[in-house]
Amino acid sequence: MRVIFKFLQVAIIILPLIAMRQDKPLRVIFFGDSITQAGVGPTGYITKMSEMLKSKGQDSQYELMGAGIGGNKVYDLYLRLEDDVLSKKPDVVFIYVGINDVWHKTSSGTGTDPDKYVKFYEALIKKMKAQNIRVIVCTPTVIGERNDASNPQDGDLNQYSKLIREIATRNSLQLCDLRKSFQDYLVQNNPENKEKGILTSDRVHLTDEGNKFLAERMMEALVQK
Repeated sequence: MRVIFKFLQVAIIILPLIAMRQDKPLRVIFFGDSITQAGVGPTGYITKMSEMLKSKGQDSQYELMGAGIGGNKVYDLYLRLEDDVLSKKPDVVFIYVGINDVWHKTSSGTGTDPDKYVKFYEALIKKMKAQNIRVIVCTPTVIGERNDASNPQDGDLNQYSKLIREIATRNSLQLCDLRKSFQDYLVQNNPENKEKGILTSDRVHLTDEGNKFLAERMMEALVQK
């Protein structure tokens, strides 16, 4: 009898804590550059994801947070990982970085070499996995929307996307293959082979349609079991 009473005492304490844990929304952080910085704006992809969840009556189940800074490369993310991500104790983190690592090679000579890109990327993953965070890695999208492989950085973007796919496989992580999604979309929806104006306003940053398309791809990845 005494043992049963003790069990009931413990259950009274623990069960409400379990219920509280289940009721807590899933905290999701999007970690990246200027595309993600703009993602929390009025028409940004993170805002659109919040609207999508609200329309389904699921907004109380998720807490979406942006952690994007313009111009960031993978090592910038590593330097601010503790303050901008780990300290917020997220359940899920999307790593979406690579455009500047490629773009800045030609625009300012300050890009990231492939070996260093992989090294910093896997260092990010290691620190997040140590905190039991579900990590979703994203391939970089586009620097130019031509669909015939004639954008100047297409070769590098394909190479870095391949590296991320390999990182995902090697670390048993979920992959959100944005590069492939954007390329497939542009083949179907850019018959005039324009360099911008379909999903991007300036070859990189997103139009309203681009934000909507990105939000849909991110949402698919988020709800995937």
